[in-house]
Amino acid sequence: MAVPKRKKSKMRVRQRRAQIKAAVPGTVTCECGATRLAHRACPACGKYDGRQVLDVAEA
Repeated sequence: MAVPKRKKSKMRVRQRRAQIKAAVPGTVTCECGATRLAHRACPACGKYDGRQVLDVAEA
């Protein structure tokens, strides 16, 4: 059975955990000029990939 020969120091553990962080979401600019998440329909105009996929109520 594999057992560590020595205890890992706090610094070594913290250095490893420092690399685990939240990813920044990829955003793109829509045709209408609004910023939206990549590969999702635009919440402002309702378009995705150049076609209308959502009905958005105009205010």
